Amino acid sequence: MGELPEQILAEKENVDIALHNLKTAMARREKTVIELAAIATFLHNIYNGIENILKQILLSRDIEVPKSGTWHKDLLNRSLTAGIISEKLSSKLYKYLTFRHFFVHAYGFMLDEKELEGLSNNIPEIWQQFLSEIEASFESR
Repeated sequence: MGELPEQILAEKENVDIALHNLKTAMARREKTVIELAAIATFLHNIYNGIENILKQILLSRDIEVPKSGTWHKDLLNRSLTAGIISEKLSSKLYKYLTFRHFFVHAYGFMLDEKELEGLSNNIPEIWQQFLSEIEASFESR
């Protein structure tokens, strides 16, 4: 497995920091466009960390990481078929993939507070489910 555990640990630490910052930003009473942009950035950071972990796991199993124009979606699908994540988790993560696409291609003033709130409220549980599933995928190998 080589450096994989260290790489995953580094990503986990980064995601934990982003989760902490997200919680802090969500606790602010007034959410101007600045706070909403910060919340969106932290959500993007967390999803990016999840993708980085999935790429590392695929590479460690000699499974090619997708390189197509739809590689983000293909990464989720490949991780599902490789048994790294469940269909239920993949479905939940797909919402963050969709948000990631919006975040990258839209303007910050277009962010919707209610949508960000829903994504933010669910991400800690999804992160824990993700960690459990990737751990289980290593144990089953």
